[in-house]
Amino acid sequence: MIRFEDVTKRYPDGTTAVGGLSFEVSEGELVTLVGPSGCGKTTTMMMVNRLIEPTSGRILVGGEDIAAVDPVRLRRRIGYVIQQVGLFPHRTVLDNTATVPALVGWKKAKARARAAELLELVGLDPATYGPRYPDQLSGGQRQRVGVARALAADPPVLLMDEPFGAVDPVVRAQLQDEFLRMQAAVRKTVLLVTHDIEEAVRLGDRIAVYGQGRIEQFDTPGAVLGSPATPRVASFVGADRGLKRLSVTEIEPGDLEQPPVVRPDDPAGRAAAELRARGARWAVVLDDRGELHGWVGAEDLQGGGSVGDQAHRMSAWVPVGAPLKQAFGVMLQHDAGWVAVLDGARFLGVLTPAKLHEALRRSVDAEARGVARAEVPFDSVADA
Repeated sequence: MIRFEDVTKRYPDGTTAVGGLSFEVSEGELVTLVGPSGCGKTTTMMMVNRLIEPTSGRILVGGEDIAAVDPVRLRRRIGYVIQQVGLFPHRTVLDNTATVPALVGWKKAKARARAAELLELVGLDPATYGPRYPDQLSGGQRQRVGVARALAADPPVLLMDEPFGAVDPVVRAQLQDEFLRMQAAVRKTVLLVTHDIEEAVRLGDRIAVYGQGRIEQFDTPGAVLGSPATPRVASFVGADRGLKRLSVTEIEPGDLEQPPVVRPDDPAGRAAAELRARGARWAVVLDDRGELHGWVGAEDLQGGGSVGDQAHRMSAWVPVGAPLKQAFGVMLQHDAGWVAVLDGARFLGVLTPAKLHEALRRSVDAEARGVARAEVPFDSVADA
């Protein structure tokens, strides 16, 4: 959808902002451009909608050389979100959101209907927020309106320049979650500029890590964190890149251990004998459908009755496919030695700290080999 072909931007004083950029962004892909201030990432993005003109090379959007496209027409079909939002203070939220559809000739009723639909998509009730003015909104709400406005004319491409940088960390995380949910629904082709490697990793399908005026590495978040291509990339992503990789490594069924299982209606004495025979100190409690009812310790089963009478509620659990970082956080929150992993209500197994570490190591190994993670056995990693 977006292709750079040997693009350079050089200013009259001889400063080269970017030099020889060649990369491609696929349709529906979200690519984050990350690097320190002054590295050329914003210049790269602004050349896509011709707010900055390249000195040499070609940029194609949808297969069309943008140098041959009228800049105003080009910008009306590319959504643009900036850090300070830039809403019109004298217009309501609904009219702000309908700005671009109105500019391209949509009838007022249609433009407003589209604006209401987009406000709903970004989590703002149009009946509540549509009549308000920008100064009646919080910073996070204004950012949401900015995203809705950029999407209102249904552009195939969305450019975002530090879109969540002007809000506090809690609101920023909420906006990122909301944007990922929205992107899953609309699948726009997105270039997002940020200086924050954690934001780049969390949001991007792929990451372009900039040095000075050039891309040092263009790869998936897992590859950038697991195998930095240059010392500059390694320095930028930080010595804690293994911890950052937890956020982009999903839990898979093959990562899990299978603990002893007992049923709620099993006699406690019999269950205790089975655990002693296996040398186990605890078991998960599952019903006949494989759904989780809790857990029970061997010492809990000494008083007679049924397992269900002695079972504890399971608080430490995560869904399969959740990032390892979420599982690690749940372990710490509940001071737990393991977390249950569920597919809906169905129990799949447990993730322990040792298995979490192995899963992380295996994901790095799989990325390096270019194979699926399931093809890398645990022991080949643990013995490495």
